[in-house]
Amino acid sequence: MKTIGIDVKVPKNKCEDRQCPFHGIQRVRGKLMQVEVIKKNVSKTATVSFHHFHYIPKYERYEKKQSKLKVHNPLCIDANVGDIVMIGETKPISKTKHFVIIEVIKK
Repeated sequence: MKTIGIDVKVPKNKCEDRQCPFHGIQRVRGKLMQVEVIKKNVSKTATVSFHHFHYIPKYERYEKKQSKLKVHNPLCIDANVGDIVMIGETKPISKTKHFVIIEVIKK
């Protein structure tokens, strides 16, 4: 098992997933975010949502927006719906997946 350079809990389970940052070849670089899992797919994919603020110069105010991302859910972590997780940016895994789950913060 290798370290990924980020202070997170290492998963206890072992997996043979090539896209896993702990047991495979995938490297974590770029953004780190805490998000909520809203959907879990069979194909090692999860959908997460997060809120952010967008500034509107005309009104000099912020609006709250919600975004969804597809992330890779390794077998050693296996996050479920409703979990708060930390995700990290990686090189593109597929057409829509550019992030991987690196830690489950709250179940």
